[in-house]
Amino acid sequence: MLRYTGIMKLIGRYDSPFVRRVGITLHVLGQPFEHLPLSPFSQAAELRRYATIGRMPVLVLDDGEALIESAAILDYLDQMVGPLNALVLTDGIERRNALKILACATAACDKAVAINYERRRPTQLIFDDWIGRCQLQLNAALSELEAVRLQPPNNKNLRQIDITTARAFAYIRRVEPNATQVGRYPLLEAHSSSCEVRDEFMACPQ
Repeated sequence: MLRYTGIMKLIGRYDSPFVRRVGITLHVLGQPFEHLPLSPFSQAAELRRYATIGRMPVLVLDDGEALIESAAILDYLDQMVGPLNALVLTDGIERRNALKILACATAACDKAVAINYERRRPTQLIFDDWIGRCQLQLNAALSELEAVRLQPPNNKNLRQIDITTARAFAYIRRVEPNATQVGRYPLLEAHSSSCEVRDEFMACPQ
């Protein structure tokens, strides 16, 4: 029988860019939570106690309801804090533009994850054509994000596009460094670096 303490629980490890963006968002919004760094591999059975699908992240609300998928969780958090504090605007062209940026950043992460997993297969089973295709898509997504020309937030409040883009670049730089060679995406480098030194990011080390 699971026990609920009246505080939200974020389940999953910060080495996942999707778990990490939820954790950073919770810190930015000032929402208290308990972090349970369960692995979907070595601790799959325990993870499924909270969400039967067995994927992370999972956000267990204070009443025991479990939310899955980072986009759905972030949408809930924006609704919870209201439109004045939401990290994505609720309507209009600025919302549509933000959603395009978020889709591009999450697509880049998806492709980096796919490449990383494919390379873990036995050598004779690795599908090089699949890796090449994912690399093309990854490079295209990073180029789109570079073209957005996000500015380092400095002392400004973080938006969701700042959080998701910065953690995406940091994750890709860690697992697929050839795609993020120094100087290739200077604006993304500067943006990510400025975000990674903030307290909200440092509270969720990947």
